[in-house]
Amino acid sequence: MTNNTSTTHDAEDDSRNRDIKIYVNGEIVHRDDAKVSVYDSGFMLGDGMWEGMRLYNGKWAFFDEHMDRFFNSCKAVSLDVGMDKAGILDALTRTAQANGMTHDVHCRLMLTRGVKAKPFQHPSLSRSGPTLVIILEHSKPAADLQSRGIRLATVPQVRGLPMSQDPKYNSHSKLNCVIACLQAEKAGADEALMLDPNGFVNTTNACNFFIVRRGEVWTSTGDYCMNGVTRQKVIELCRDNGIPVLEKNYSLFEAYGADEAFLTGTFGAQTPVAEIDGNSIGTGDRPITARIRTFYGALVEKNTRTAR
Repeated sequence: MTNNTSTTHDAEDDSRNRDIKIYVNGEIVHRDDAKVSVYDSGFMLGDGMWEGMRLYNGKWAFFDEHMDRFFNSCKAVSLDVGMDKAGILDALTRTAQANGMTHDVHCRLMLTRGVKAKPFQHPSLSRSGPTLVIILEHSKPAADLQSRGIRLATVPQVRGLPMSQDPKYNSHSKLNCVIACLQAEKAGADEALMLDPNGFVNTTNACNFFIVRRGEVWTSTGDYCMNGVTRQKVIELCRDNGIPVLEKNYSLFEAYGADEAFLTGTFGAQTPVAEIDGNSIGTGDRPITARIRTFYGALVEKNTRTAR
């Protein structure tokens, strides 16, 4: 990407990440030694599921919600995790301890169907059990992203129908989103705003999308997007704190005229949107986004201060 491009995953540089240790199928090894087979179904076909989580104050935020999504996704595609939620937590804990990590840590938990006997598609060719990889990085969102905001471009690539590849899966196969991101980059934007098959505003290539209009918070119906954990927490926080929130179909016309817009995701929590298709969003004041960020920060603090 060009030097002036931002992403919702911009992080402050941390030299400690050059020597992190990574979990690979029960072993914890230096990142330079962390390898999987070229026959692995994840590498060969994108056949796998993943989850992104944050470690705060020594505890994984909203762990149960993330595990519910992860295990439900794996079950839906007959992917045997090989352990229960307690086993996943133990693997995460071991990896964090090996790295001396307790706070401002981002996790990418990845599970594939495992090594294939032959380089072909059929799932029955994965016979040796799943591949589980855990990458933890010291990762703090870039401080200036909150003031700068993200520039979005609407792209031709859309979020698909559930009978093609349900967007609710957090699957390794992300080519649809990668294509959208490339289209946005060519349009001179940071990331892509993707529409649903009916032409309504849906999500970005990486995060869920919200707008604020006349004091109301709007997001998509959720039918064609990843139903993110942070997305759901924002919806609940709005309801609990008297902020009108609607899950509905709405058009680009309404998005262009929004007073505020922001993205939600595990990494950046709530990231402001500065413009869509060259149209500045609002005046640059974001009072409702700021309120939601405050509520969310307090919720994370409460969640991660409770006993394990």
